[in-house]
Amino acid sequence: MTQLIDLIQYYGLAFVFFNVLALQAGLPLPAYPTLIITGALAARGGASLHALLATAVVASLIADLGWYSAGRRYGSKVLKTICRVSLSPDSCVRQTESIFTRFGAASLTVAKFIPGFASVATSMAGVVKVPPWKFIAFDAVGAALWSGVAIGLGYVFREAINDVLAVFETMGRIGLWLIIGAFVVYVIAKWWQRELFIWRLRMDRISVDELHEMMTAKRAATVIDVRTPAMQLLTGSIPGAITVNPKNLRVELLAIEPEQEVIVYCACPNEYTAAAVAKVLIQHGFTRVHPLLGGIDAWIAAGHPVEHS
Repeated sequence: MTQLIDLIQYYGLAFVFFNVLALQAGLPLPAYPTLIITGALAARGGASLHALLATAVVASLIADLGWYSAGRRYGSKVLKTICRVSLSPDSCVRQTESIFTRFGAASLTVAKFIPGFASVATSMAGVVKVPPWKFIAFDAVGAALWSGVAIGLGYVFREAINDVLAVFETMGRIGLWLIIGAFVVYVIAKWWQRELFIWRLRMDRISVDELHEMMTAKRAATVIDVRTPAMQLLTGSIPGAITVNPKNLRVELLAIEPEQEVIVYCACPNEYTAAAVAKVLIQHGFTRVHPLLGGIDAWIAAGHPVEHS
């Protein structure tokens, strides 16, 4: 354990760089403990506060520019990839769409303080074609605020943190195994939270080909689009679909007969928003409700038509 702390003290900048880079790339590697510890060790001869802050900001920008570029090139498909890599609940896509639609690029200044928001927001900035200079400016401010808070906390409370580090130093290998164990428990807890989340949303889906056959045969069905207006503008919508705000379902659904076939779609991993809305509809008396398997992405990939408003 003593060797590990010595490595962090003398190679603090490298630890900070790779830890922050991995976290912002989507890996479940918490960076705040590293930033807090290196901030405290700065008073013991470690890297300077300015160097730590600059390193964290550069690492964040490198990872964020990667997601931004992926968003510009691959569009909304990359949002699903982020949620799968980050172990964040699939709701992060819908939540980020709502926040980003409301506040635009300025939301990047606080994105890293919101769990499950940062990577999706940086990618979404690319999807909606935020100018590169504006993205870098807001993202750099956000990275500086996020890392500066952690480094500042470590420096201000360095005496208490140094006491904790001293305890770990005296524990030797036991202290190292405790840290490793805590990390393993953290990853398992995040994984279990995600699996439980997906399990709760299990219900029968309908395929895009089945929906297309229904529409071709003119079988009565109501198709509901629960995406944000910004995402609808980017990809278009299934012809005849009506837009419903998931937060205001009672007002939107007054004109739909409960006995009618209802298909709900979104652009979320595991059809999160569509499944959540479908469950609410069932609770309100709708008896024939199904999320669309694969959402709008599967519909477009199958070559079915879309309409743009």
